[in-house]
Amino acid sequence: MPSAVRSAKTPAFLLFAMIAESASAGGGPLGIDHRWSYDDSGIYRRQIQKNLLSLMVAGDVAGALWEGDQSRLGKTLWQSVDSTVLASGSAAVMKAVFTRSRPTQTNDPNQFFQGSGHYSFPSGEVAAMSALVTPFVLEYRQDTPWIYALEALPAYDMVARMKVQAHWQSDVLGGFALGTVSGYYAHSRQKSFTLQILPGGFSFGLKREF
Repeated sequence: MPSAVRSAKTPAFLLFAMIAESASAGGGPLGIDHRWSYDDSGIYRRQIQKNLLSLMVAGDVAGALWEGDQSRLGKTLWQSVDSTVLASGSAAVMKAVFTRSRPTQTNDPNQFFQGSGHYSFPSGEVAAMSALVTPFVLEYRQDTPWIYALEALPAYDMVARMKVQAHWQSDVLGGFALGTVSGYYAHSRQKSFTLQILPGGFSFGLKREF
């Protein structure tokens, strides 16, 4: 797939390479998992992580409601909403199935199926951030190649989640993959499934009322 080849140059894929290269005596399903030294400071502070994701999701939803799906931008915004909903829901189900212990709970990355309270795999926040940006990258990559810079957002989140020992390397990679697949699926649809359950007027956007 051509887009996959071009995506190999994005910050997130470069991060994958660095994660794999830095692995030392790692474990987990990919053999690269190891716990990072705890760091909840600077730009990686937990509150900054949460604020960034909340801001992105709120902006995405607000933009979709305002724009409707009658324009190229509006359609992409609704695809992004769909993608985020799909990735977040899928991540929640997978967490409940795999019940993997977080780095804060164990130093053994092979602890899967540990029961309630163990929800490390995959990273739901990385999945959501990746899902949010993927439809924009797919839609505008031919017109504006700089749109690939949006991949820096999930890349940042991947690093931030590992720095606060919330996730293993394979957790954030899994979250990124889940978000990307969700974004690809949402972008391939002609009509938003989220928009279809809302009143018909939202298809034209709130801007019509002003």
